[in-house]
Amino acid sequence: MGALEAVMRKRLTLHLQEGLAITKDMRISALKKSTIAIAAVLVAGGLSYALWPTTSQTAASDSDISMEYGVLANVLMPETLSQNAQIGQLAFEVKCAACHGVNAAGKDRIAPPLIHIIYEPNHHGDEAFQRAAAEGVRGHHWPFGNMPPVEGVTRGDVAMIIAYIRELQRANGIN
Repeated sequence: MGALEAVMRKRLTLHLQEGLAITKDMRISALKKSTIAIAAVLVAGGLSYALWPTTSQTAASDSDISMEYGVLANVLMPETLSQNAQIGQLAFEVKCAACHGVNAAGKDRIAPPLIHIIYEPNHHGDEAFQRAAAEGVRGHHWPFGNMPPVEGVTRGDVAMIIAYIRELQRANGIN
């Protein structure tokens, strides 16, 4: 029994040594993976911080925006408005002008002008206006904050308001 016991002890010792070596390799591998993951998070965070837009990079800092009397855009009125745009103008004056100003010229520190290149049809289509009125919208171009949903307007009302805004945009060279 002594020889068998010695062989078993030797094998057990070898197995334990191999297990410790494997465990050590696994710890080193896990440490390397953790270090790489932490480095990746730090790099991503640094890049995000470096590339995050500042106020000076937003539309609100455009040098062509007039702040005179709180109006943010000089809006030229077309000679005539279509019937839909006339209805839209009335609805705009009731539901939108308090924030977006007379003739959608915007109000300083309240809401942006809708007669601005940012709101051209190719960038903010009609459905964007529909969704903004129905659901509100997160502020993303201007430093005014989020827009709440507009209470008491239907999709038809908003369609008329859009007709009004689009005609004002065209009269101001925004197509």
